[in-house]
Amino acid sequence: MNFDRQQLETFSVLVETRHYVQAARVLNVTRGAVSQRIIALEEAFGTRLIVRAGVTPTPAGVMLLHHIQALKLLEADTLQRIRPDASSRTRVRIAVNADSLATWFGPVACTIGKENVALELIVDDQDHTLAVLARGEAMGCVSTARTAPSGFVAELLGAMEYECVASPSFAEVNFPQGLNLRDVLAAPAVLFNRKDALHAAFLEQLLGFSVNGYVTHYFPSPEALLSGVRAGVGYGLVPTMQAQPLIESGDLVTLAPQHTVCVDLYWHHWMTAPPNAQAISNLIVREARQVLVQRPSSSAQIGVSSAEN
Repeated sequence: MNFDRQQLETFSVLVETRHYVQAARVLNVTRGAVSQRIIALEEAFGTRLIVRAGVTPTPAGVMLLHHIQALKLLEADTLQRIRPDASSRTRVRIAVNADSLATWFGPVACTIGKENVALELIVDDQDHTLAVLARGEAMGCVSTARTAPSGFVAELLGAMEYECVASPSFAEVNFPQGLNLRDVLAAPAVLFNRKDALHAAFLEQLLGFSVNGYVTHYFPSPEALLSGVRAGVGYGLVPTMQAQPLIESGDLVTLAPQHTVCVDLYWHHWMTAPPNAQAISNLIVREARQVLVQRPSSSAQIGVSSAEN
């Protein structure tokens, strides 16, 4: 069968907007035209591509969306090779966790943004970015998941290292005897959001059992979380790349000096990709492996490592 480009574009815009009326506005057509194109596309493939409730792609729709995204990037790469002065930019979506974006991925994103693309970063918790990829909303993602979805490959980038830190005054008042169960239950912890499972995993591995019922603040950005910890609002886990200079200056103190928390990160990307998309993947992998902790792959994605090792 021949793919109808108008129908493919309509499908892509509908998935992006998640609304028939908004898709019609973007495409400058009627809502009925959008519906007719989607029906015709589904009839051509002989299967449902859109779940009407919520306007989300079916598994077959996700596969088609991957094809559309790859096709656009391939066309952009071909145009750039034929006409290096061409100014058109193709949308590239990447899902990344906030801590990576605030540290090592920020400079990488700036480099990608200078290429002939229009970059869109979709930020979510590191344990949930893979869902963005699986829904067909991104060409790649940074995730803690080892196993890639069908059609994708996962490459180990390295481990993001975290320090459990607090301001000197907060530590003196709340943890005079160090991190123990009684004080952990009483002292407020600063977490990223309700999906943030890192703090609970750290306490369980440090104390040897699951801990519940401790006070939590939620500061949903790495910068806000770090500011809250520095201001004495609570204690928390901060990427070592951010924490180390503040520890050295005396602005922060380490509460678990013999331990760091390491979270393995993987770059999930298309198994077969156009040259420009592959170049982006190569850049991300290369830069990440220069700054993230490189350690032997283990069975635990989240581990507390001895600082002496």
